[in-house]
This record gives sequence, C-alpha cells and structure tokens, in this order.
Amino acid sequence: MGITSALVLFAVIWSMTFLIVLPIRVKTQGDLGDIVPGTHAGAPEVHNLGSKARWTTVISLVLWAIISGIILSGVISVRDLDWSGHMAPVAPAGETDG
Repeated sequence: MGITSALVLFAVIWSMTFLIVLPIRVKTQGDLGDIVPGTHAGAPEVHNLGSKARWTTVISLVLWAIISGIILSGVISVRDLDWSGHMAPVAPAGETDG
C-alpha cells in the first residue's frame, strides 16, 4: 500500500467514524428549553466538536492500524473480495504467464 492509498484509507475511516460520533451526547435547543426563534428545536446547542474530532482521530488511528496491518500482511487481498469471478486465477508458485 502506497502513501496515497494509506492517506485515502485514513480519510475514509476518519469521516465514517466522525459521522458515527457526531450525534453522541449532543444537547439540542429543545433539550435545554432555549429555542431561538426561526430555528428547529433539534438544532444543537452544545455539540463539543473539538472533543469529538479528537476522539474520532484516536479511534480512526486504531482502526487504520488494524486495517492497514491486515492489508499489508496479505491475510485478505482483493482476490478474496472477487465474488463474481472477474479476476484471473492466481498462477501457482514458480510459474509465469507466457
């Protein structure tokens, strides 16, 4: 896996994790009873974005390390995910095409 692939993998994991962490422990205007006119009662009042971004980064680093380790070790490859059989079969060790 190249540097670009590793960065893209981390960005995808980070964004998916952030979307999961975002609604946790949000206090809305309706919860606090202080609804600003013209806004929805479900609008967040206390969201703690900085803390959530830090937790997301920590969780994403752990997940990224695990997934990168699996990819680099070869335990799971792209051929393992080829359920429709579009990829050519792997040549036995020592044999080459041609």
